[in-house]
Amino acid sequence: VQLVESGGGLVQAGGSLRLSCAASGFTFDDYDIGWFRQAPGKEREGVSCLSSSDGSTRYADSVKGRFTISSDNAKSTVYLQMNNLKPEDTAVYYCAADWRSYYYCSAYGVIRGDDYWGQGTQVTVSS
Repeated sequence: VQLVESGGGLVQAGGSLRLSCAASGFTFDDYDIGWFRQAPGKEREGVSCLSSSDGSTRYADSVKGRFTISSDNAKSTVYLQMNNLKPEDTAVYYCAADWRSYYYCSAYGVIRGDDYWGQGTQVTVSS
């Protein structure tokens, strides 16, 4: 089982990046996917999630309107399009997958993060 993130990098404030999370070794369609981030000295926070049961998406208030989560089930890949990036978006971004919950992502805006995690990709936004 693997989740592999890519697409991170250094970008100026106002710029864009698209993160990818490629899954293998499990039935992608049966899992809810979440993006998390952790900045130095801060706790990990949920950024966005995608429910496998109904395709609904949720976003943290701090990224709403700027980030978009999407998936390509044929490629077992989830994306996080990040626009209008700000220095406070600087963090290591992780994707995670949980066995389908019919309510958790929609109700809480995150997934539990109980099952699978990627290794993370660094996003640095300069001012």
